[in-house]
This record gives sequence, C-alpha cells and structure tokens, in this order.
Amino acid sequence: MMTKTAFNTQSLEIKINYITQLLDKLTNDYKNTKQERKEIASQFYIIDEEFSLLEEIELLTVNIRGYASQIQATAKIENQQEAIGQLQAMNAFDIPVIAQFYFNNNDNYEQIKGYIRNLDYLRLVILEFLCP
Repeated sequence: MMTKTAFNTQSLEIKINYITQLLDKLTNDYKNTKQERKEIASQFYIIDEEFSLLEEIELLTVNIRGYASQIQATAKIENQQEAIGQLQAMNAFDIPVIAQFYFNNNDNYEQIKGYIRNLDYLRLVILEFLCP
C-alpha cells in the first residue's frame, strides 16, 4: 500500500513532468509560428497600445516560461504568493490586444492562436501546481 507521503511525492513528480512536457511543446510550437509572426509583425502594429501584439505575447512567454523553468529546475517557485498573484493576473485573454486579435481573426493565424491557448494553459497548470 502506498503511503500518503509516497503518493504526494509521486504526484509532485508527475506534475513537474507534465509542466516540463508543456514547456517543451511550447518551445516547439513557438518555432512553428515563425511565418505567422512575420505576417503579424507587418499587419498588426497598434499605435494606441503600449505594446504590440507580438510584444505582449513575448512578455507572457518570458514570464510564464520562467516560472515553468523554475519548477522544472527546482520543483518550486521562489516567492510563491507573489508568483500566484502575478500568474492570476497574466490571463492572455484579459490583454486587450491579444483578445482582439484572437477573437477577431476567425480562421487565420491558427498556429499562433494555438500557441496563445497553450501558453495560457501552462499558466493555469502552474497555478494548479502552486495551489493544490
């Protein structure tokens, strides 16, 4: 019979492995969006916003992947409460330029839209890891 401690350790390892797999998938997905990113860079520069669509995606990418990499390397995140607050505030679809792009470009840019979905999913998985 598996003890609760052994189960929690195994569960932690499974969660870390899953986060690692998602991180690897995002890395590959990002590489596959190169052509779409080029098109977006030339077509979606919004003057009224502080950051362009691609800059907003990059900011999310750096922050979320940073937390995932920290979990992958150390099985934890420093300043956990601060990280939880930041991750809760990083919903990709709460960023106007991303939401507008995502919901107003019907069947176009499916690779970058998939990347945005998976990035936000990784954010939620990390939150679940931090708030069991």
